[in-house]
Amino acid sequence: MIKKLKRRFLLVSMCSVICVLAIIMSAVNITSYINAAKKADTLASFIADCGGTFPTTSRSAGSMPVHKPEPEPPSADGGLPEPPDADTVPRLEDYGSKHGFSPETPFETRYFTVTLSNDGAVSEINIGSISAVTTQEAEQYALELAQSSNERGYKGSYRYLVRQTQDGKMIVFVDNTRELNSFYTFLKASLLVSALGILGVFALVLLLSRRAIAPIAQAHEKQKRFITDASHELKTPLTVIDASTEVIELQYGRSDWTAGIREQVKRLTELTNSLVALARMDEADSRLVMTDFSLSDAVEEAAEPFSALALAQGKELKLQIEKNISFNGCEASLRRLVSLLLDNAIKYSSPEACITLSLKRRGRGILLSCKNPVEHMEKGAHDELFERFYRADSSRSSESGGFGIGLSQARATVEAHHGKISAFSEDGASLTISAFL
Repeated sequence: MIKKLKRRFLLVSMCSVICVLAIIMSAVNITSYINAAKKADTLASFIADCGGTFPTTSRSAGSMPVHKPEPEPPSADGGLPEPPDADTVPRLEDYGSKHGFSPETPFETRYFTVTLSNDGAVSEINIGSISAVTTQEAEQYALELAQSSNERGYKGSYRYLVRQTQDGKMIVFVDNTRELNSFYTFLKASLLVSALGILGVFALVLLLSRRAIAPIAQAHEKQKRFITDASHELKTPLTVIDASTEVIELQYGRSDWTAGIREQVKRLTELTNSLVALARMDEADSRLVMTDFSLSDAVEEAAEPFSALALAQGKELKLQIEKNISFNGCEASLRRLVSLLLDNAIKYSSPEACITLSLKRRGRGILLSCKNPVEHMEKGAHDELFERFYRADSSRSSESGGFGIGLSQARATVEAHHGKISAFSEDGASLTISAFL
């Protein structure tokens, strides 16, 4: 039990740490990825608003080549066309104050643009601000994206933005390689740090788990010692009471009073023996003598005496035992397991019930199950039946003489053989207890 508690403590602690780290690292990395994409989208939007290029600033006017516009043709009325309104073109200074752009942003940003006409043909390509892309590659990228309905996204390491214009579409590609490389580097570093952190926490929890569960281990040990000592202390007075009752019956004859005393002494003796057996089952399973034996024969022989008991109570016991099943375990404790399951089924089954005990191979293991009709039981799993001193119906348990520890012993026996036991009601009118060994 203490080993199982220690493993559960380790499992819960590590799952909690892993979940917290996963949430934190996911939030940080997702935020970093979104920020990188958002920055590229802001740059692409600015370039699109400026007609496909960064505007010339006062600081860069002396260093950037200046392209003189060709003379505009005269207007229809013979005059010169009106120049574009400078207020409609966004300024880098305005974006810089809002989005963190600097005067160096035009020189740091690598981008190219492709303009498509309304019929989908490429009308203009601008690759003057990037050297890693050729005209043919830029055209291919744009034609592929022209078939998509997405307005923005990634094309390789390029973040693109599709902007509708009067004459067609403008697609702006911003090279986001540096930001993506920074993101992936941070992602790898965070995963490595998280893995090292998990290993460190596991080492600490492993070292401190013994100290953490020490009070529980001590309390459990004291409980077992108390049960063992109390059982031994109770046996002496119970033996004296039983002997004194026998003397009284020899002198004055048997009566209802003496019969009641002997019956209660018998019940208390059974209870103390069961408590001692349960306390021993909680100890290390090295106490069990494991041998190879025929489990089919052991189950059949252990179940045979209960056929007459069931018949005496107007019930029927059916055995469905597969032949030639061998098992390596403690034969005595597994015979006791069969007795506990059948005793529980006969005591708490409905009148005129048909009880079925089956043993069969299930994959690489062995399934031992006992099914009996019951009254007023909810559908689903009923693991509470394996708790010590649990009785679903106190009045019926008192009549049948149960103490509520039989199934606890059954669970301890199955777990000592590294198996699993469960109780399940399919229809609310029957109960199946299954032990997978």
